[in-house]
Amino acid sequence: MSLKVALAQINVTVGDLAGNAGKIVEWARRAHAEGVHLVLTPELSLCGYPPEDLLLRPAFMQACDDALAGIARALADCEGLHVVVGHPYQREGDLRSRSLSVPRRFNAASVLSKGQVLRTYCKRELPNYQVFDERRYFVSGRDAGEAPVVFEVDGRRFGLLICEDAWFDEPARAAKAAGAELLCVMNASPFHMGKVEEREQRMAERARDVGLPLLYSHLVGGQDEVVFDGASFALDAEGQIAARAPMFQEALTTVDLDAFGRPRGAVTPLPEPEAQVWGALVMGVRDYVGKNGFPGAIIGLSGGIDSALVLAIAVDALGADKVRTVMMPSPYTADISWIDARDMAERLGVRYDEKSIVPMFEAFNAGLASEFEGLALDATEENIQARIRGTLLMALSNKFGSIVLTTGNKSEMATGYCTLYGDMAGGFAVIKDVAKTLVFRLARWKNEQPSRRADGTVGPVIPERIITRPPSAELRPDQKDQDSLPAYEVLDAILAMYMEEDRSIAEIVAAGYSQADVERVTRLIKLNEYKRRQAPVGIRITHRAFGRDWRYPITSKFRA
Repeated sequence: MSLKVALAQINVTVGDLAGNAGKIVEWARRAHAEGVHLVLTPELSLCGYPPEDLLLRPAFMQACDDALAGIARALADCEGLHVVVGHPYQREGDLRSRSLSVPRRFNAASVLSKGQVLRTYCKRELPNYQVFDERRYFVSGRDAGEAPVVFEVDGRRFGLLICEDAWFDEPARAAKAAGAELLCVMNASPFHMGKVEEREQRMAERARDVGLPLLYSHLVGGQDEVVFDGASFALDAEGQIAARAPMFQEALTTVDLDAFGRPRGAVTPLPEPEAQVWGALVMGVRDYVGKNGFPGAIIGLSGGIDSALVLAIAVDALGADKVRTVMMPSPYTADISWIDARDMAERLGVRYDEKSIVPMFEAFNAGLASEFEGLALDATEENIQARIRGTLLMALSNKFGSIVLTTGNKSEMATGYCTLYGDMAGGFAVIKDVAKTLVFRLARWKNEQPSRRADGTVGPVIPERIITRPPSAELRPDQKDQDSLPAYEVLDAILAMYMEEDRSIAEIVAAGYSQADVERVTRLIKLNEYKRRQAPVGIRITHRAFGRDWRYPITSKFRA
């Protein structure tokens, strides 16, 4: 006899307990109407992931308990339906002494049926690396003496695991020893390049190790700097893909289990790498703007590739009617810059304004003339231009409510090729984790896609000259990025090895890069930590991004 299981790949919002609970109930009822008897939601789907220090508030924990009970009551009339909900769970007592009344919090999952909470499972493996900080908040179910949870639906025995549990041998083996015939894995696994493929490979190893089919329900959506990509899936006992949901969209994926427990369902192909990154950036912008209630976005459009890429992402995320662009030429802005900026704005159908900063720049220079008398022009005057632009954009943001999307990339953030309170001024850094070489790849990929432009034609949305001309900040005559930085192919390679792979200066030099380039780039990375601490939050698309992943001291003398 077959059994239908649904993987509820939902987009929830941290702290929106009523909204999240309502969505879980809605999707569970929808699945039940389609003949499903088991619905598996993602990790911490009730409260959103990661809730961070909300977990330290007793009122939040009580509200989560109340919301969970409310879900159970709301689904009491769904005959035969079991719903597994991820939620934080708290009990009194201390690990060392049960007599002490010390709260113990768990990352948990509860099985709901017939209006009741039947069983609760507590996560055993707590990640504490990259963006994860679970040991700050949770106690391991294993350390607390919590047993594995196996529950039955229509004669099938399902074992529960939560995310990191499935990356280790013991939790799955313990579930099988407790009688599990299939594994249900609930997940909130942040996206980075290559993660979805790695995830499926590791889960295939887990399925083969215990010889059990595996159902994997994954969160989707943006939460501050992290994005969850979806792509929930089912594996047979040999580790072969039997079903897969799409990436970067909500989906209720039904999996049929045959009489032998073998899963079958629709398999959505995985997109190519650039499409995955694009999907993550678009979802990150859409959810940050939407979940925080901004009416739209403002972008300083320079005619360069970084702001062009951010504009294309923003339009895909929000729609042209919610995006405004402002071109702010200086005395050093080339004619082709405003021509290309205007061209792109017209292609996408966004509002475009030009506001010269020349009068303001001249006023600043006049006001500082006595202080700077006899001194040569340098980065000071360049930064004044950037700060004028930042002030204008933030004034428009304050007046009209739209958020300023900054346009700096990872290569610039690493080396400090950006201006505090200038081009760093804004609310959300869209390509903060996108290296310059990847910026070019994404721009070319986007232009290869069939995009409908504002005039009804289909074609590239980024003018070709924006992609092919040498990058320049245009803050002094004939300026080029490579005047003060190594070639981006070299810079990005050194950055990846030093920052993302934690390789030493000596190891990078041994890999074939010049001592001078390596020391120059790594010195800039260290010198500009103070800038990055003041940068807006931005979308993470690599396994090591500036932000939650990168916690280096500003004051430090270590140089290796």
